[in-house]
Amino acid sequence: MGPRFQDRTDAGKYLGSLVPGHAGDASVVVLALPRGGVPVGYEVARALGAPLDVFLVRKLGVPGYEELAMGAIASGGVRVLNPEVVRRLSIPEQTIDAVEREELAELERREQLYRGGRPPISVENRKVILVDDGLATGASMRAAVQALHQMKPASIIIAVPVGSRETCEELRSLADEVVCGECPEPFFAVGTWYSNFQQTTDEEVRELLDRAAVRPARAVTLSHGC
Repeated sequence: MGPRFQDRTDAGKYLGSLVPGHAGDASVVVLALPRGGVPVGYEVARALGAPLDVFLVRKLGVPGYEELAMGAIASGGVRVLNPEVVRRLSIPEQTIDAVEREELAELERREQLYRGGRPPISVENRKVILVDDGLATGASMRAAVQALHQMKPASIIIAVPVGSRETCEELRSLADEVVCGECPEPFFAVGTWYSNFQQTTDEEVRELLDRAAVRPARAVTLSHGC
């Protein structure tokens, strides 16, 4: 089986066709996980006539074992901890705080870079469509959903153009809805399903957010998916 999508723009147009029921709903906001989720989210927001913003998540890695997450921080000053890891490794609060300060500085730098001074869109009591370019393990998406719950949205819809069937099913317990366009088996990696999976740059993210802030959208009405 060859690539399903030409690039993230193509994938975003496809994904936008899977959520037509949300078109024109003023309570909907599309949040994209940078950087690869932003070109996808841009097309979804454009299809629905919804505002677009980024939702940044930074892993809090255990010092010396950075790949092991003891928690995560996200846009809006949210912190989520993994109590099992913290307890098992007896990680003191001051260590967590130190790692959080470091990651928070990077998160704030990126938010400023991407938004160019625009304030984040409020998600309280709104329907949030959380978008990425695909789901493999789902670690970043899982952290994003857990953080987003603390910001009291009306509902959370996870939407990706392609993903592991197992991961998509697992995430259904965390969100109100999961839209996973394609669930190929065997899955391999997200990039396998794109002809062009070059890394999205910071400049591209900012440009798309700038365009989304000023350009009107159109709606589509096609629906399918797994």
